[in-house]
Amino acid sequence: MKEVIEFLNANPMGVLATVDGGRPRVRPWGFMFERGGKLWFCTANTKDVFRQLQKNPAVEFCATSKEMVTARVSGEARFSSDAAMKQAIMEHSPLVKSIYKTPDNPIFEIFCLEHGQATLSDMSGQPPKTFSF
Repeated sequence: MKEVIEFLNANPMGVLATVDGGRPRVRPWGFMFERGGKLWFCTANTKDVFRQLQKNPAVEFCATSKEMVTARVSGEARFSSDAAMKQAIMEHSPLVKSIYKTPDNPIFEIFCLEHGQATLSDMSGQPPKTFSF
């Protein structure tokens, strides 16, 4: 899994997929970081994606490097109100801080992935590497 985390740290921008009424929805998204074996992301509770994840926590995030290496991580989104984790995400991302200003912003939500699987693949013809977390 260390290889996946290193890849996501180097390539944090990708797409996040959710399910909305049985239909897939994707949007640009940013990976924040790994802490305690969990992959962390954030959003606003005013967005459709928040409502989609509340209804169906199945989610997948995909990022690709310039070399066409791809990481796909999937699992179940678990929301948290952990103030220290919210602060850590704000310190990690100036963009997030510019949007939400403070960790106690009532629309600022954080979530991690649980019961997940990660796959690293490339165009080499070698089989993908799969990890569980």
